[in-house]
This record gives sequence, structure tokens and C-alpha cells, in this order.
Amino acid sequence: MSASERTSPIDPVKLDRLAEVAIKVGLRLEPGQDLLVTAPTVALPLVRRVAEHAYKAGAGLVTPIMSDEAVTLARYRFGRDEGFDRAASWLYEGMSKAFAGNCARLAIVADNPMLLSAEDPARVARASKANSIAYKPALERIVNFDINWNIIAYPSPSWAKLVFPDDEEDVAVAKLADAIFAASRVDNDDSVAAWNKHNAVLRERTEWLNGQRFDALHYTGPGTDLTIGLAHGHEWQGGGSTAKNGITCNANIPTEEVFTTPHARRVSGHVISSKPLSYQGSLIDNIAVRFEEGRIVEAKASRGEEVLNKVLDTDEGARRLGEVALVPHSSPISKSGLLFFNTLFDENAACHIALGQCYSKCFVNGTSLSPEQIAAQGGNKSLIHIDWMIGSDQTDIDGLYADGRRVPVFRKGEWA
Repeated sequence: MSASERTSPIDPVKLDRLAEVAIKVGLRLEPGQDLLVTAPTVALPLVRRVAEHAYKAGAGLVTPIMSDEAVTLARYRFGRDEGFDRAASWLYEGMSKAFAGNCARLAIVADNPMLLSAEDPARVARASKANSIAYKPALERIVNFDINWNIIAYPSPSWAKLVFPDDEEDVAVAKLADAIFAASRVDNDDSVAAWNKHNAVLRERTEWLNGQRFDALHYTGPGTDLTIGLAHGHEWQGGGSTAKNGITCNANIPTEEVFTTPHARRVSGHVISSKPLSYQGSLIDNIAVRFEEGRIVEAKASRGEEVLNKVLDTDEGARRLGEVALVPHSSPISKSGLLFFNTLFDENAACHIALGQCYSKCFVNGTSLSPEQIAAQGGNKSLIHIDWMIGSDQTDIDGLYADGRRVPVFRKGEWA
């Protein structure tokens, strides 16, 4: 253990376990497989441990690509205006090429989620759109689940101070680290076994839902009366999933959800968000939308409404749903009572829906379907995929069969 680790507020043993879980559970990295890691510079201690565990597992080549909050802000403070319509497409083309060659992908999130909150929202939107367009060739290989990929988190000081504003920096970092470790199930001696057990529970849920073959889900709760049609040939997923390269991995650590593809043209009614959405430096709160024939025709928010409407105008698919996910209110992340300002965690505190791109793996034989077939079965296409929370301890959900019969799926935020 280095001197800096001895004085760090982050438990080095649990940090090492998180790196091990990322390689052995999150990715199930295979001997000889290359690994691409993206992370902010602040997460370097975790990147180093990931590299160590990857090479111990027989990795071919580990390539880290680092970002930095100060460098990002420098662009907004001093960059030329026309530069905000550009992105490093050459980098994403290289990533796409790496994924085509079966390179695994690990993303470490740690940045301050509100980093860009003081910057010009129009510039943030332009940069985001340019990035989405450039990232498309690489993102398609991820959303189509061509390869094993995984996301984990590291407690940076700027993020920690956002979650625990009243604490000194060291205390805030220690608290966020503990929350990340607990949610990621690495606060025990055998984290890999804990994940195997958790995956078995999620598999049980998905098998039950897949056996039901529901036509739609009906949500009721405060401010919510929403019917979400499910895509034809939809398949529920949760926990470990098998990628096209044959490797079964856990894409998100933590995860508490089971999810599938809604029918992009069969959503009707209204719904309000149960938690704020942190999106690219803006907090969007009390989202209230109304759907007609699958499309959002009315959208309001008590905070961040301008940002929400810019997101909805990204492209034709941005106003339609690409994912529906079920999460019990008693999930560990919900019990923590924390708002993480980060979708990786906050989406696992409540049932949620996602605007935008669907996952092709959420179809029966999804890996063999063409984009045209996916669209014909109700799958949505978009440059964005943004999850936001609609569940609470007052949410009831019924599964609807094609003949109109109903089955309780959730009552008061819990599995029925």
C-alpha cells in the first residue's frame, strides 16, 4: 500500500475488490482479450487496480483513455464557438474498430455531474449532439451488445461534495466511497459470490416476466396513469447477460433492475418523475410528460425545462421510449436515501423509463435481427438514451395480456 493510499479516505481493500469485481463479474474478461478503459484523471487509483486485475486475468492489452474536469471546463471558457459543433470522431472510429476486434470496454464514472451547470446550455447541447453523432459507430457496438462491457464508479471529491454538501471534503469522499462500495456489493469478503447470488435473483424475475408475455404494462400512482405497450417479441433482461461474443457480463455495477424494450408507438397517458434527473450539468426536476401514440406531446419540468425540451428535440426518436425497467422501492440504493446525481446509481433506486435508443438484446433472438426488423417490432432509434425515475413506494403496476386480463406486477413499489 502506498503512502497516499494510507492517508486516503477511500478504503484501499474495497477499492481493490471493486476492480476485481469489474474484471471478474462486470466484464468476465477472457484470457487474451484486450481492454479499453475510459476514466477521469481523478480515478487513476482505480484504473491502476483495474489494469492489475485485468493482466492477472490474462488480458492482452489494457489501454486507458483519460479525461479531466479542468480540461473540459477550459473548452467552455476559452474554446472557439464553432468548435462546439465538433467531436473527436477519429477517436470513436478507433474505439469502434477495437470493439470490432473483440476488445472489452470498461467505463469508470467519477466526474462532478454538475460540472457544466454554469456554462452556456446552448453550447452544452451543441457539444453533446456533436459527441453523440461522432460516438455512434462505437455506441452501436455497445447497445447492440457486440462485446462485453461494464460501468463502475469512483468517488471523486467534486462528486462527493455534491452528494454531501455539508461535510468536509475528506468526510464526503469517505461517505460516497462507502455508498458506492455498498451498492456495488464489495463491502463483504467474497464479493464475486455475492454477485452470483444477486444475479440468480434477477434471473428469476426475468424468467417469470418472459413466461408471462405481457402485451403492455399499466402504471398508476400520484400524477401517473401510463400504459406502456411492449415491443413484439420483447425479452426481459437483468443482471448478467450474454453478449454476441459469447461472454456473459454485468454491464452495470451496481444493478437492481430488470428491463426490456417498450413499443415506441404504443405508449399513452401521463407520468411524473419521482426523482430529479441530473443531465450534463443540469438538474431536471419534477418532469411531467404526456404521451400520445408513443410520442411525448407535452413536457414540463419545475427546473431544467429548457434543457429537457432541447433533449426531446435531439431527433425523432428522442420523444419516444427505448427502455422500461422495474426496480423495487426496497433496493439498497433506494434505502440509502441518497440522490447520487448519477444515473448509474439513481436508476437503481426506482422503476424507470428511458427516452431514445432501444437495446436490440431485449428481443427474442435480438442478435440476429436487422435494424429494420427491430423497428418493425416496435424498437426505437435515437442518438440519445436517457433514463429517468418514475417509481416510488406508491407505484402500482399491472401486466396486461393481449385479451385484456390483468396481473399485479408491483404493489406500493414492491414486487407483487
